[in-house]
This record gives sequence, structure tokens and C-alpha cells, in this order.
Amino acid sequence: MCGIVGYTGSRQAGPILIEGLRRLEYRGYDSAGLAVQAGDGDLVVVKRPGKLQALEAALEEHGMPEGTCGIAHTRWATHGAPNEANAHPHASAGSDIALIHNGIIENASALRAKLTELGYAFRSETDTETVVHLIDEAFRDNPTLEDAVAAALLQVEGAYGLAVVSSRDPGKIVVARNGSPLLIGLGANGEFMAASDATAVIRHTRDVVYLDDGDYAVLSPEGYQTYHLERGSVRRTVHQVNWDLEALEKGGYPHFMLKEICEQPSTLADVVRGRLLEEDGNVRLGGLRAHEDTLAGVRRIVITACGTSWHAGLIGEYMLEELAGIPVEVEYASEFRYRQPVLEDGTLVLAISQSGETADTLAALREARSRGAPTMGIVNVVGSSIARETDFGIYLHAGPEIGVASTKAFTSQIVALALFTIYLGRRRRMSILEGRELVAALRALPGQVERVLELDGLLTELAAAYQDARNFLYLGRGYQFPVALEGALKLKEVSYIHAEGYPAAEMKHGPIALIDEDMPVVVLAPRDGVYAKVVSNIEEVKARNGRILAVVSDEAPELDGKVDHLVRVPHTHSALLPVLTVVPLQLLAYHAAVLRGCDVDQPRNLAKSVTVE
Repeated sequence: MCGIVGYTGSRQAGPILIEGLRRLEYRGYDSAGLAVQAGDGDLVVVKRPGKLQALEAALEEHGMPEGTCGIAHTRWATHGAPNEANAHPHASAGSDIALIHNGIIENASALRAKLTELGYAFRSETDTETVVHLIDEAFRDNPTLEDAVAAALLQVEGAYGLAVVSSRDPGKIVVARNGSPLLIGLGANGEFMAASDATAVIRHTRDVVYLDDGDYAVLSPEGYQTYHLERGSVRRTVHQVNWDLEALEKGGYPHFMLKEICEQPSTLADVVRGRLLEEDGNVRLGGLRAHEDTLAGVRRIVITACGTSWHAGLIGEYMLEELAGIPVEVEYASEFRYRQPVLEDGTLVLAISQSGETADTLAALREARSRGAPTMGIVNVVGSSIARETDFGIYLHAGPEIGVASTKAFTSQIVALALFTIYLGRRRRMSILEGRELVAALRALPGQVERVLELDGLLTELAAAYQDARNFLYLGRGYQFPVALEGALKLKEVSYIHAEGYPAAEMKHGPIALIDEDMPVVVLAPRDGVYAKVVSNIEEVKARNGRILAVVSDEAPELDGKVDHLVRVPHTHSALLPVLTVVPLQLLAYHAAVLRGCDVDQPRNLAKSVTVE
């Protein structure tokens, strides 16, 4: 959460910083601001509440600050309301230090009290302002900005990704990371950038250095140097970002969410490319090759994730238990880290995260590692914290996902879990014939998603019919129960219609009381092993005058006259049906949001990469 970008070099910093903020606004859009070092060394700070457009309007009215070194920020509010006083950058009392920050300073109250005793006055409600004053105080005994920042951070507890500039040590940007992602972009001709996400720097460089927790770095036109707060000077690996710049643009679509829904045929093809061994009914997963002995000893898997990734994990649980014969538990990462999970010998902990930076998932992973459990990751972002800190894993290769509501990452995660299921299953109880069946189904899946996307017009009509509903119920059984959860989440996230996902049979134990002619019920009813049971649940809803939208995988004559609307998707292996049944629900949520005038790509109160608790 929150977007950080910094630039130092020979060009004017302002336009580069604003361009970076545009790339990062999906990480937070409560307020935005920048600080630029003017030619005389003074810092010029401009910030505004609201979305980036408000800052751009202010800069257009008053002029872009001139200077070749600066930092900028787009905020998702934690401490303090989203107003101008709480917006970043925060400046010292003498306006000679400016700082931007992502994360939460846990001992901010104690630091505020200490600094107040020293005579510092606070102008905001934020935890961030305490760090500015700490650096100002540390400058008394430290001649350089990097030394002052390091001395200040030794007093800080909590999570941070931050960037600092100062007129006392001009031309430099000092960045630091502990729990919140931060990288350095290595440009040409003495240009260096800092950012919380590679999307902000890719236009200028593909060479990036990811900071580890406890790292800080100093950037100037003369070069960069990385340090660790406890170990002094350190070297970090240079990674190459392989995304195309076009992947960060809407490409003619009105919203990133619709673009990413429509990209799913190609992203699913990318997940399986080079990994399917059809004759052997098996898969090739290079990231697991060196860890076969560890995987051979796995007797239980704990999947930990948040939000949409948690829903994918539930589908993975069903796959791995049914097809590979391995007991699986799926844990909310935010709960896992604060209890006493049993991680006996033979337990593998599998972390799933699109960004690879989700704070709770990363903390759960670290808890598992501290207990000696082998760890695996399924992530989309190469070089992310989870990718670097797990023992092994699977990359999605789905490309950047900009829309706050995850779509293509979810279906890619399901396919990655299917690949992992085949990998383990073929080494355990899955026959070659079963393996060939699932591999063939994976090969056909992108084309089948293309066919589902042809239903866009129908889903637009259904969204128009249901857009005024105040509540929705989504029902599914087996593999479709997590799809019901995901469909409800998408509708809530982007259209602000209240929705709940339930196991269809559990409806009788409470939610059936809500059903009447004003309650639309979306039922996932593909032709699978529990189809007959779901038909019975549909009968129960119909008997109470519920309006029913059923997603089916064939003609479904049994439902004639029993449902108000049918959405037909192709049939496939039952483990992969969630990929096909969720796409209509993504489109339904998208079109409902558009019709209701909601901000689809930047839903209120949300941000893309949740890097705080």
C-alpha cells in the first residue's frame, strides 16, 4: 500500500515523479504529493488530498518545481484522515528534510512523546512525521543524510519503506526498507530511481535492486550504495524486469479490470507454457527440480494467503486432497501468525500472493521458517519478498495486474495449483491416464476461457437487471464454494453491493431467512459430482421466490423454469471448472460497477498491494 517513487540524475525530476505516481496510484489514492530540490538546494513540497489529479491540477496552476532530485508519494491512509496535513511528503520544522513512508511505525506514540519533550511540534496525525523529526535530531551528530537516517531508524519499531531528501545534503535520496517493499532502479548516465513497485521505473530502466529488510541505501548521480543497519555495507543482486511497457497501459480498454479479465486466455497460456508433458501425463516445474527430496517427504500442506489468494488456496486444497492424496489446511495468513499452528515434520507451508509482498502472508511465511518448516511460494512478481524468502516456488508469469480487484492472478493461481497437484500426484497416487486427462484439460483451458468471454454482452444485460439490488447471495458446493466466495468478493469490492458466498447446503442453516423476491441468488451449478445436490438447493431458493442466476456447464434441462437466468460455460475437468465459472462473475461485478458509476480500478478504501497489517 502507498506508492513511493524517487529520482536523482540530470533531468528534471518533477515530470518523472508524476509519471511514476500514475503507475503507482493503484497502491493508494487518498492523497498525493512530491518534494523537489530546487537549484538553490531548497526543498519545494506540494501535496493535495484526493486522487493524483488534484496534485496535478495544483502543479499546473502553480508550476512544476524545478530540480533534478526529488521524491513523490500516493497514500493509502493508516494514521490520520486523508487531508493535506496528513499527506506525504512530511517536512521537518525547518523545511530542510522531506520524507515519504509506506508502513506503520508501531512505537510512534512513544516517539512522539519523546520528541515533544525535545521541543518538536507536530503538524499532522501521522506516525510518519515522527521519523522526520528523528532524522532532524540525528543530524546533530551525523554529518551525512544516510548516517542521520540510519541513526533515526535504530529507534524505530514497525514496518516501513521510506525515501528521504534534505537540503543539508543535496542531490541525495536515502531509502530504507523493513517490511514494506522498496527497490532501486539503475538508469543510464548517472540516473537512479527508487520505488515501491517496478511499474514506476520500467519506462526508464529494467535493472532493479530489491532491498531486504533492514537495508538502507543512498542514491546520487555519482552512484548508489546499499547498507544494512546491523551489518554495514552489503551487496544486493541486480534483477531484470521482463514486463513490456504496453502491459502497464489500458490498451484501448476503458478500465484495467476489464483488460485483465480479457487477458486471461493469454495469461493462462503463459502459466502452462513449457510446463505440460502430455505423453507422460505430467508437468515440468523448474523451480521445484532441486527440491524433489523435500517434496517427497511432504505428508501435509498448510496453505496461507489473504483475500482472493485465500480463495485460490481453498481450490488448491480440494485438488491436492482429491488428486494427490495429501492432507491440506488453508489458513488466513493474518490468523496463522498469531496463534500456535502445528507444523510437525513433513509439513510444507505454501504461501500464495499476487504481489509477493502481502504483509500478513509474508509474516506467516517467516513464522513457518522460524519453526523449521520448508516453505514454497506461488507469486506473480519476480524478485518479490515471498519469492526471495521461500525455499522454492512457482511463478505465475501473468504480467502486471493493475486493477485493484484481482482477476487474472486468481485464475493463474488456480492453474499453478493444478500444475503443483499433478507434480505431486504423479509421484504418489495419480495414474498416467488421470495425469493425461488433467494435462489435456489444462491445454484446452485458454481457448475455453475465450468462449466464456464471448458472454460479455449477456453479462452486461444481467448486470443491468440486478444493479439496483442491495444484497446478493452466491452459492456453490465442492470446487464451486470458493468460486462463490470469490464472486461475492468481486461484487463487494467494485460495485459496493453487499454480497456473501456460502456453501450451498449451508444456506438452510441461516441465510435462507434472507431470501425473497428482492434477493438475487447466484448459483454455481456446473455438471460435476455434486450437481444433483445443487439442483435441490436451487429448488429451495425458488420455493422462497428468490431470483436465481445459475452458471452451468451444459444445457441443464433440469433447471428449465426453475431459474431466472442461465449462463452456460464449457465443460472441463471438475478441478478446473472454477477457472471457467468465475469469469462470468468477474464480468457481472465489473459491469454492475460501471452501471452504478463506481470507480472500477480504484475502489473506495482499497489498495492493490496490502503491505500493512
